[in-house]
Amino acid sequence: MQRLSVEKIILKIENEETFEAVSKDYSFTIKIDEYVHYACGAVHDGHQFRKELWNNCMHTEYERWFEEDPETKEMVKSHPIVIAGCDSRFEYDLNRAPQTAIYEDAWGKQLWKNPLPKEMHVKSLEKHANFYKVVHTLISKLEEKFGVCIVYDMHSYNWKRWTREVPTWNLGTSNIDNKRFGNEVASWSTTLGKMKLPNNIKSTSLINDTFQGNGYFLKYITQNFNNTLVLATEIAKVYCDELSQIMYPEVVVAVEKYLRTALKTHADDFYKAHKL
Repeated sequence: MQRLSVEKIILKIENEETFEAVSKDYSFTIKIDEYVHYACGAVHDGHQFRKELWNNCMHTEYERWFEEDPETKEMVKSHPIVIAGCDSRFEYDLNRAPQTAIYEDAWGKQLWKNPLPKEMHVKSLEKHANFYKVVHTLISKLEEKFGVCIVYDMHSYNWKRWTREVPTWNLGTSNIDNKRFGNEVASWSTTLGKMKLPNNIKSTSLINDTFQGNGYFLKYITQNFNNTLVLATEIAKVYCDELSQIMYPEVVVAVEKYLRTALKTHADDFYKAHKL
């Protein structure tokens, strides 16, 4: 893996180079093993939280982890194109628009002891902007090469906070063209529901049950590119104990192994159906 400036990352994509890099400020990673008609994103995978913010933050390290999406990058690591955040959503949220990307409160609790100085805002929002410069270049290149592409927008959610039964997998589709891409939504949901998981964990899949797909990553791509489908794909945190912060690596491995084949098959079927 190389450490590269955003400008050099963009140039490599424009020149269709294969590479694996972390941004110069360590805010995100990108891997391109091959230019293909699909990509995977894990914008909430990161847990880094820069030290100059620590003393001003009212949330504990565990409280931040609880609301992040650990291991979502790991679940799609085998695919040719993966872009993922390294920083915690508590520093700035890549799945929110710039105007709301820096929290004032988070899940009912005030985040900062004192209002953030302007320079702290500027530093965080610069990272947010740089990430989306790369996303824009990447999707532009994929649409240029293939005419259409599909992005798997990987997330997780805390199922134990719900007071009713919730699905293992949820697809949020309220901001995509369901008339055009309805078959792909249905087939992806069916594919996820067939996943076999260890420890007697059942795999169920529903559409717009717990979340509706209102994230900025999906909206940004959908609003800026006419021929890219983004599937907001949420797994309940059955791969860890979210209350005691214990990871279940065998479950993460099982998800990754299943998606290694199933996700590629789905992406290939999408391309056959929609290529221009």
